[in-house]
This record gives sequence, C-alpha cells and structure tokens, in this order.
Amino acid sequence: MSVAARWFQAEFKGDVFYAVKANPSPWVIRELVQAGVRSFDVASLNEVELVAEHAPGSRMAFMHPVKSRVAISSAYFDHGVRTFSFDTHEELAKILDATGNAKDLNLIVRMGVQAEGAAYSLSGKFGVEPHNAPALLLAARRATQDLMGVSFHVGSQCMRPTAYQAAMAQASRALVRAGVLADVVDVGGGFPSVYPGMVPPDMSEYLAAIDRGFAEMMVHETTELWCEPGRALVAEASSLLVKVELKKGDALYLNDGSYGSLFDAAHMKWPFPVKLLRKNGDVVEEGLKPFRFYGPTCDSVDHMPGPFYLPESVDEGDYIEIGMLGAYGVAMTTRFNGFGETDTVEVQDAPMASMYGLAKRSIPTHKPESEERKVVRFSRPKGAAGKRKRRR
Repeated sequence: MSVAARWFQAEFKGDVFYAVKANPSPWVIRELVQAGVRSFDVASLNEVELVAEHAPGSRMAFMHPVKSRVAISSAYFDHGVRTFSFDTHEELAKILDATGNAKDLNLIVRMGVQAEGAAYSLSGKFGVEPHNAPALLLAARRATQDLMGVSFHVGSQCMRPTAYQAAMAQASRALVRAGVLADVVDVGGGFPSVYPGMVPPDMSEYLAAIDRGFAEMMVHETTELWCEPGRALVAEASSLLVKVELKKGDALYLNDGSYGSLFDAAHMKWPFPVKLLRKNGDVVEEGLKPFRFYGPTCDSVDHMPGPFYLPESVDEGDYIEIGMLGAYGVAMTTRFNGFGETDTVEVQDAPMASMYGLAKRSIPTHKPESEERKVVRFSRPKGAAGKRKRRR
C-alpha cells in the first residue's frame, strides 16, 4: 500500500485524494499518511470524522453528490471541509444554505460521462446529464469566490486507459458550452488492480491518457488536476484467511462469506485469487480443481460461485488465503447471524499480484522474493481463539 501511494504521488501530475470508502480501516488511514498522502475523498460524516481523527490537518473533499444538511454543516463548521460535490441545482442550494451561504467553498460539479471498459459501471446513479451540465456549471461558477470544478467517474476497475481521456473531452465540451473555465478537473477513481482473468494495462498508460486529456481541455494555467484512487492504493494490502468447516463435493463451507468480507465474490461474482494452507502452515499448490464457496450464515444467498481453483485434497480444517481483498472487503462486512468476527495480523510477504512491481502482474503467481507489508484478516467462530502464523 505504501508503495502504491508513493507511486501515485510521484507519477500523477496533480493531487491524490484517497477514496476512503475502499477501505476505512484506521490503520489504512495512518499508513497512507505515513506514506505522504494528505488528501482524502470522503462520502459521509462518519468518514469525515474518521479522517479527522487519524489524519488530523488533512484536506478532505466531500465528493458524494447527495448529502444531508447535517453532514454538510458539520463537515464545514466542525471539520473545516471546503470542497463539496453535487449534480443538481437542488443539492447546490442545499450546500449553500447549510454552510450559511459561504463564499469560501470549492464547488465541484459531478458529471455523467459515457466511458467503456469498467468492470463496474457507475453511470446510472450520479452525474448531471450532458445537456443539463452547462447551466449547473454556470450556477456553480456564480456561487463561489474560490474554486469551481468538474468531476466524473469512469467506473470501477477500469481496464481501458483511454476512458479517462474520453471522459475529459466530454467534460471539456460542457465547460465550453457553459462559457466558464474550471479551476479543478477531478478524474475520480476507477484505477484497477490485478485479479484472476484481469490483467490491466500498465498504470503509467492511465496517467499518460489523463495527461493527454488534460492538455486538450479548455482550462487555464492554474487549473488543478485531482484523482481519487481507492482500489489501486489498497487492494494489494490485505488478504483474508478463512477456515474450511465442511467439504461437500465441489462446495466448500467457510467461516466467512457474502455477509462478511466476500460481498463482491458473491454479489458481483468478483474473482479473487486463493491459496490453500494446511493446519501446520504448509502451502499446497498441486492438483488444482474448481470449487465454489458457501459462507457460514443460514441464508442461501451466502454463496460465492467462483470458480476458485484449489488442490483437490482440500478438506475440513484447512485454511484458505483469499488475496487482493484490501479494497472493499472490510467496508462491506456485517454481523448477520452473529458471524463476522475477525482478527487482524501483520505479515511480511508480497501480495499475490501487483501493479507496482511487488509481484507478478498476473494470477496465479509464485511468491516473489520482494516483501511488502500487508495485513491479513482472518475469520474465526465467535468466541473462539484465532491463529495465524506469520509467513516468511
């Protein structure tokens, strides 16, 4: 994670805001601060308070386009937040009213853009339509004496670098029609990580596409360029260690699942890399066959279809490391049915794959010689003692 953070800060020609929603663990916030990250994309008052506690003095941008008046007011008056996003005239009016018609606001118009290549499309819920964007941009320009800007999101796990350039062209056309210049261009998140069957282009290609898009936009010399990486900063930082409670043919029943850290594996059919570990900590890699997972709850929705390739000899009592879960694994957990207890330990091996040279850029891989700190969370039955050996 620290390597990813330093890479973005060194290579991105603008300001890097960590998208807290990807992993709101306090240790993540603290580690990113130690790696030099000083700006955070927050989406709720709870996230504002989290950053204020663990990264005091950091800059925050409240980039959720729909916020309560209480959240806006507290963020502004209690925590010094000055940057707010919106995609309607009604939300702009709410922001102005909740801040006492403050003139020191950075107002960022969230635009809806057409962009292809993302595993998750995020275009359906937020973003002003292109034909309505000019009027909203003009209203934002008139409402503040500080920064006015545009933002967008090309979609999560974007596999096509040129999607950013295309989105920037759409934003630029809206600015031209409005007759205003943006002080901020926020390209959002969507930067990818490596998963089975997903080998993104090199991260430098994404930044090169953004540089081209920015150079072609109608902006002035002091216009700021922002980004909001979430998955790209933290996906490699965590694994989940689960225990096999039962083997039933090609189905493995685990002590974590879709109501815990594996929401994406169940509901989005997201592929995650896996590795079998015996009770004594030995890693077993031969004789692979596909398995599906079931979680510990009584709900049949608690099903992760995979396929997850593990040795055929996997059995009750074995452990499975599920990798690349640093993004959204923690954020989506619940305590349904009384499950969801986890312990967290720090280990010193490399991630299962890496966009930053810490491991191979495809999965499966062999463990490389290089080491990078990461956290392994592991599930255990409620009230039982958990064990996790440090892997060297």
